[in-house]
Amino acid sequence: MPVSIDGPDFIALQVRDLQAAAEFCEKNLGLTRTPASPPGAIVFDTKPIPLAVRDPLPGTDLDTGRPGLGVALWFSTPDTQAFHDQLTANSVKILTPITDSPFGPMFSFAGPEGYVLTVHQAS
Repeated sequence: MPVSIDGPDFIALQVRDLQAAAEFCEKNLGLTRTPASPPGAIVFDTKPIPLAVRDPLPGTDLDTGRPGLGVALWFSTPDTQAFHDQLTANSVKILTPITDSPFGPMFSFAGPEGYVLTVHQAS
């Protein structure tokens, strides 16, 4: 019988400025740091999957293009419009307007260091 995986169990964004990225996540996304993180990383208490920002791994050149190109990272919120308004008030760049999707109202915005993040309204 083949061995399979259960799905994502940890997500980390590699960033140039660890503290600035962590502050973006706290201020704009409302995330809370976990009490302990490994060296070179800041982990947030997100459920069901932990999210972290971290220093680049050896061999990673963040100057060769937009961070995360080709990866779609989605978050859920109970109120898409209120979250959109909060980001706008914090001068976060909105990349796509709120539109209907099979997953509820959604939009994308520029996250730490240019990562494109998408949020949708949880049912």
